[in-house]
Amino acid sequence: MKKLESINGKNLYYMFLAGAKNIIDNQADINRINVYPVADSDTGTNMASTIRTVIDSLKPDTSFKVTADAIGIAALTGARGNSGIIFAQFLYGFSEEITDCHDITISEFAESLKRSIKYLYEAIAHPVEGTILTVIREWVEFIHEQRHRFDDFTKLISESYEVATKSLSETTMKLTELTIANVVDAGAKGFVLFLEGMMDLLRGKNVKQIVALSAETQEGMIVEKVPDQLPEMRYCTEAMIEGENIDKNWLMGILEQYGDSVVVAGSSRKSRIHVHTNKPADLFIDIRPAGKVTFQKVEDMVKQYESAYARKYKIAIVTDSTCDLPEEIISKYQIYQIPINMVVDGNHYLDGLTLKSDEFYRLQELSAEPPSTSQPSRNSFMNLYSQLVTNYDSVIAIHLASKLSGTYNSSLQAAEKIAGESGKRIDVIDSVSISGGLGLLVKRAAEMIDSGSTHDEIVSTISERAKPYAIFVSIRTLEHLVRSGRVSPLKGRVAKALNLLPVISVGPEGKAELLQKAFSYNSNRRKVLENVRKAIGNRILYGYSITHVSSGSDADFFINEMKSITGKDPSFISNVTPSLGLHTGKGTVAIAFQMQ
Repeated sequence: MKKLESINGKNLYYMFLAGAKNIIDNQADINRINVYPVADSDTGTNMASTIRTVIDSLKPDTSFKVTADAIGIAALTGARGNSGIIFAQFLYGFSEEITDCHDITISEFAESLKRSIKYLYEAIAHPVEGTILTVIREWVEFIHEQRHRFDDFTKLISESYEVATKSLSETTMKLTELTIANVVDAGAKGFVLFLEGMMDLLRGKNVKQIVALSAETQEGMIVEKVPDQLPEMRYCTEAMIEGENIDKNWLMGILEQYGDSVVVAGSSRKSRIHVHTNKPADLFIDIRPAGKVTFQKVEDMVKQYESAYARKYKIAIVTDSTCDLPEEIISKYQIYQIPINMVVDGNHYLDGLTLKSDEFYRLQELSAEPPSTSQPSRNSFMNLYSQLVTNYDSVIAIHLASKLSGTYNSSLQAAEKIAGESGKRIDVIDSVSISGGLGLLVKRAAEMIDSGSTHDEIVSTISERAKPYAIFVSIRTLEHLVRSGRVSPLKGRVAKALNLLPVISVGPEGKAELLQKAFSYNSNRRKVLENVRKAIGNRILYGYSITHVSSGSDADFFINEMKSITGKDPSFISNVTPSLGLHTGKGTVAIAFQMQ
């Protein structure tokens, strides 16, 4: 075989693909030995997901520096989980320390690797030996110390792989958790598998098999394992922060105040954070001075645990954050929620999870541009459905009106893929509703599961009940509905000119309609109740909800009146999440009801 005295960008590209393929092929084995720092058995999944993101964006270039930079940035952007972020930080640090070269020699390669180690240890709040950190460091130290012995990259990688393998085997005795479980560190195992894939390629493995990986990165069901005991910190929280001069030490100090498993990867311009915390919303308030938050991911580890070890039912219910169900109902029926994405003044948030109502309305008043929303990604739904089908017999998802958001379509596409791969049934229902109307449908489906109804019975009932509902809204201004496009600008201008307090109805397609005009707030509330009485008539009411936009006292008025009209307590009362509140503004109260 020809001696490889230097490598260029294309060599690096194929070596990375080979290493990536070996991790992806063995992710289940990595998951099985994952006991540290949290025994959630997802290290393999997270490392594979991190690598898939790189492959998806990586294009071959003959320049080593260009290719290495592309790998480093993509890894940092797509990093997932503790080990995924640590591995990404290593790749990013390596790329930062490479000089502008087309080809790299063994000596230059070794020097750049040596300088990259500081990025790893600086990124972790409390570095622990006997983990992936130790194996990477000892591998790099061997290469740097022995660099003058080698004139061939194939021999260098082969011998250094043996050093990494030995270092991996020693992790079992270096960390108590690993000794008790009699396993090696999962993240370190992933790194050694990566080296093994590179070595196999250099020794002559079929390049065509490696290249084919770039077309397959999105294929294959992502099965996430879960903790085998209830975690102390509920939310695995990650974000990308971009700025001009990010103080990583300050950022790390804030994260440590909120939880554990703290990692701050990246640079002073772009930092990727990871922390396990119970208060993600408060955390993102405190780290706002660091820079713009351009990406967030929050996984509920308690929900993951419950799905595997404490589930109440055989059928899982999924919805989105616009259902506005109170937390006590969500918890009681173990309902799974995917948050809507929000952007406020350039910062990205997760509706109701990392951005609560009170903080949102404060930011909205200060924001230079109107806040916006976007649907959850297909991959977000795929990750959730993959986890659910491993623990439930089937899944039923109910979402806000498809004509208002692409959430339903994202969910449907993900459901079709995961159902096809798993053989499990996943039905996705368009509620043609929003807020309290959607919440009533989700609650009804959950109650049917609780009472023992079959999957088919629930889907049939909920699909039939999606349209026989009504929502009437008492609103103080049309300004926000006009801005969001749900009411025409002409109607908005007329209402403002006449100082009207409109009564809004939400039809079966989720579209807001200006129903009546009132010239005082008392008149407005009276007209809302008149419409409620007329809509209910002599029909049998299943239930109703009261939702409001930070207007508890106004909600109390309608609660008392609705009790008088219906003889029933509301099915639930809630403050709407920011993704809907931004369209109506403070002071809004909505009554949603559904017939038997």
